[in-house]
Amino acid sequence: MARSKAFDETVVLKKAMELFWEQGYEKTSMQDLVDHMGIHRRSIYDTFGDKHSLFLAALGEYEKFITYEMEAIIRQHESVKSAIGDVFRFILRSSETYPKGCLSVNAAVELSLLDQEVERIATTMFHRTESMFQDLIEQGKHNGELSNDIDSKQMARFLHNNLIGLRVLIKTDYTKKELESIIALTLSVLD
Repeated sequence: MARSKAFDETVVLKKAMELFWEQGYEKTSMQDLVDHMGIHRRSIYDTFGDKHSLFLAALGEYEKFITYEMEAIIRQHESVKSAIGDVFRFILRSSETYPKGCLSVNAAVELSLLDQEVERIATTMFHRTESMFQDLIEQGKHNGELSNDIDSKQMARFLHNNLIGLRVLIKTDYTKKELESIIALTLSVLD
C-alpha cells in the first residue's frame, strides 16, 4: 500500500521557489533544497523529479503568485494610470517581504542562453506582462484617460522593460527615493 505524503506539495514548492528566487538556480544545491523545504531528498525526487524539474515547477508557482498579485492590484483601481503605477510600486514594496528582484528575470539572466525550457518560460511570462500592460493601455484609450496617439504595443513593451529594470535595480544599492523617481519618470510618458 502506498504511503500518503506527510507534506503539502504547494507549501514545499513555495519554499523551493523562495530559495531559488533568493539564491538562483546554480547556487542552490539539492542539500539546500532539502534543508529549506524540510522534506527528504527522496521525497523531492519522487514528487518533483530532479532539481531542474523542481526549478521549472517553482517558476510556474512564481508565475501564479505574481499574476495573482498584479491582477489584484489592477482590480482595485478604476484609473488605468493608478493601476500601472501601483504595479510598479508593488515591485518596489515587495522587496521588503520577498527576496529582492524577480525570479523570472533572474532565471532569464542566469539560464536562458543555456536552457531552452527556461528561456521559453521566461519569455512567455514576459509576454504575459506586456499583454497585461497593453490591455490596460487600450482600456485607458477607450475611456479617454490616455491619448489615442499612444501605440499600445510599444508602450506596453516600454513599461515592461522599465519594470524589469526596476526589478534588477532593487538588487543593488539604489535608494528607495531613487527608485521612486525612476517610477515617476516612467509613468510620466502616460501623461
